[in-house]
Amino acid sequence: MLAWPGRPCPSRGWLASFVSWVSFLSVVSLLSALSGCNDNAKESAAHAKQDALDLAALVDKDIGEVERGLPVGAVKIAPLVADGADPKQDLAGVRRALLHLRRDVADLNIAKSTFFALADPSGIAIRNDLEEDVMAGQNLIALFPGLAKATDGFITTTGSFPNAQTKSGPDEDWIAGAPVKRPDHSTGALLVTGWSYRYFARHLQEALKTLLLDRAKAAGNEGKLPVYYVALFDKTGVYSAPLTPLVDEQALAKENLVARSAAGSFEGTVTIADRPFGYAAQRTPKLAPDTGIVVLRSD
Repeated sequence: MLAWPGRPCPSRGWLASFVSWVSFLSVVSLLSALSGCNDNAKESAAHAKQDALDLAALVDKDIGEVERGLPVGAVKIAPLVADGADPKQDLAGVRRALLHLRRDVADLNIAKSTFFALADPSGIAIRNDLEEDVMAGQNLIALFPGLAKATDGFITTTGSFPNAQTKSGPDEDWIAGAPVKRPDHSTGALLVTGWSYRYFARHLQEALKTLLLDRAKAAGNEGKLPVYYVALFDKTGVYSAPLTPLVDEQALAKENLVARSAAGSFEGTVTIADRPFGYAAQRTPKLAPDTGIVVLRSD
C-alpha cells in the first residue's frame, strides 16, 4: 500500500470506516434529492389541479357556444330546404350559407368548431364549409350513431372520422348536430359541426399558457413558466396537443385517468425521462360522458 509523503500508511480498518462513511453520505444525499423531487412533483400536481379546474370551466363555455349557436344557425339556413328545395343541387349555395353562419351567429363566430356541414336527414354529408371537402358523401350517422337523434333536436356525440390518424397518433372527434326544419316542421337536413380532441387540446393548452403568463406577471415572475401539457382523455385513450412528447402521452395513458377521476378531480405524480411531474385529471361531462382533461406540469 502506498503512503502519503511523510505519513504512515492508514490502516485497512480506517479505510473501511472512511468508505462506509462516504457511502452513507451518498445514500443520505440521494434520499434527500429524491424527497425534494417528490415534493416538487406534489407541488406541481397541486398547481395542475387549479389549472384543470380553470380549463374545465372553459370547456363548458366552449360547448355552450355551440349549444346555443347551432340551433340558431339551423334556422338561418332553413331556406336551403324550404319549398321543395334540394340542397344537393346547389353545393356552392350550401357552402356560402355555411360560411355565413360564423358571421351571422355570434356564438358560432367565436366557437372552436373546425367545420360546419350540411347532411341530409339520413346523415349523408352534402357539403361542408371547407375549401376542400372530403366529407361529402360520407354517412355521418354510420360514423357517429348518436347523430341520428339530431333529427329531433340538438345533440352532441363522439367518434372518429376514417383515417383520423395524426403525427401524434390516433384522434377522436366531438360532433354536434341540430335539425334544419322545413316549413311543415319536418326535418329537411342536419346541420353538423365539431372538432378533434387533439385540436381542442391545443386550444386548451394555449388558453393555459395565457393564464400562466398572467399569473407569473402578477407574481413578479414574468418569463418564468413551468413545463406543461394539456390532453383530453376518455375510455379510448389519451389525446394530447400536437408537439407533446410521445413519452408524456404514453405515461399519462398508463395512469388510468377515467377510473381515477370518476369521483372528482384527481392529482398524481409521475416521473418521465428522469423528470418529476405532477398532473391533475378533471372530468368534463358537458363534452362527453367518461371524458375529461388532464394537465401535466413540472415546476
